[in-house]
Amino acid sequence: MSGQVARTFLFLIKVAKAPPPIYDSEFTIYHLNMFGTLYLVATPIGNLSDISVRAIETLKSVDIIACEDTRHTGKLLKHFDISKKLISYHDHNENQQAEKLISLIKEGQSIAIVSDAGTPGISDPGYRITQAARENNVAIVSIPGASAFINAVIISGLPTDSIFFGGFLPSRKGERLKRLKEVSDIPATLCFYETPHRIAKSLTDCLQILGNRKAVIVRELTKLHEETLLGTLKELEKDLSSRTIKGEIVVVIDRNRIDDRQNHSKQSVAERIAALEEKGLTRKNALKQAAKEMGVSKSEAYRIFQSELAKIP
Repeated sequence: MSGQVARTFLFLIKVAKAPPPIYDSEFTIYHLNMFGTLYLVATPIGNLSDISVRAIETLKSVDIIACEDTRHTGKLLKHFDISKKLISYHDHNENQQAEKLISLIKEGQSIAIVSDAGTPGISDPGYRITQAARENNVAIVSIPGASAFINAVIISGLPTDSIFFGGFLPSRKGERLKRLKEVSDIPATLCFYETPHRIAKSLTDCLQILGNRKAVIVRELTKLHEETLLGTLKELEKDLSSRTIKGEIVVVIDRNRIDDRQNHSKQSVAERIAALEEKGLTRKNALKQAAKEMGVSKSEAYRIFQSELAKIP
């Protein structure tokens, strides 16, 4: 059997085993197995031994690997003796590249998406091409692996029954404070990514908005200089404001306890302000927080506070 005949024969077998046809608005027939496949492949976040056998097999089998940094991914592929065509796919070209890659998949090529580290789409490029693949009836396969925030949470010692992952906190202070206020009452362990040059400022803002909760800083997960810092937000803020740290950082913060909120309603404004000050908030921020918790304006809370102080012998 000649090569061309063999390829035709295999193609006919694939079509015979195809799922029921999918029709678009113009009644064009598509079979998913006539397209290539989009693979979202998780790669190590530090230790190369953390890559899965399935990830290696997938990277060896695809036609193209789309990655954030071709030099970075090139080193990973060289380590595992993988030679494939690399295409740059990052935050700044994601929209245009997604369209190009989907066209290649519809021509029959299979493509793997990888980030510099971890799982594509988790604070890394991947969402737009996944969305485009869904819109074009392209098969998507996830190849599981490392994710920094999951590993940080499970070693933090904080509750894991409910987790809120917020990605990177905003770089601007005003936007960061707004974001923290939005998530302050979520009944879950809070988890964020942060950069070394912003971590101290972010902890100051977390302390101001969230109060002096338990927290854990996990740095350089799976790498040579992995470090875990435990304490309250106030303790961690003091520690990190006096020294310089490097590397990838995950911040894990305890939830706003329901029993604490219930106790707030039983306290006077003065008692609540005193409790918040003990947690590290300034008088001004404690007054603002107490007013919010008790459902009154800041000026009204201040009036009540002054009245309560006047009654104290």
